[in-house]
Amino acid sequence: MSFVVAIDGPAGSGKGTITKLVGEKMNLINIDTGAMYRCVTLECINHNIKSNEIEKISSILENIDIQLKKENGKEEVFLNEKDVTKDIRSVEVNLNVAEFAAIKCVRDKMTPIQREMGKTSNIIMEGRDIGTTVFPNANVKIYLDCSIEERARRRYKQNIEKGIKQTYEEVLKNIEARHKSETERELSPLVKADDAIYVDTTNLSIDEVVEKIVSIIKEKMSN
Repeated sequence: MSFVVAIDGPAGSGKGTITKLVGEKMNLINIDTGAMYRCVTLECINHNIKSNEIEKISSILENIDIQLKKENGKEEVFLNEKDVTKDIRSVEVNLNVAEFAAIKCVRDKMTPIQREMGKTSNIIMEGRDIGTTVFPNANVKIYLDCSIEERARRRYKQNIEKGIKQTYEEVLKNIEARHKSETERELSPLVKADDAIYVDTTNLSIDEVVEKIVSIIKEKMSN
């Protein structure tokens, strides 16, 4: 029987970093579902397909191949056998991913793939609807939250480190737009699962958040 940890929360709340570190500490396979939706978004952008062109998107999904790999300690993302680890973090993908992730045929394609990943392995999976839709019976559910301003500051800092040129104001505007889109969409909106443990990361260091979640997981595993 596999052990599943579901981490949900808005963009910039620290899910990616925290999930990776907790996964390493607890020997759990880290699955970034956001990267999967980013791959779909990138593939559509590469083919000049808009988010309202559902038939074309469905056609893309029929043959899309997404692989999440760990090479030499680094997590890499492959789209149709091409390394797109950096490409899926581009400004254009950032601006469009929320729209594509809200499309029914996209979620219908990704959700079963994500569930399959948790059938045979002990995993920690992060996203927007992991504890509510993908794994409603997850062993541990965490909802990571953070103030909008702090989320924008973190994303702005990440962009600088990755060489992505965007002003703080532009990042803040994008974060606000994504939050509105993700929380108000009809299909699998971002909400806290009733049985999820709420963790506000605004004033916590990365280490403090990691330790808090690790202790929650250890307690659950020992029961």
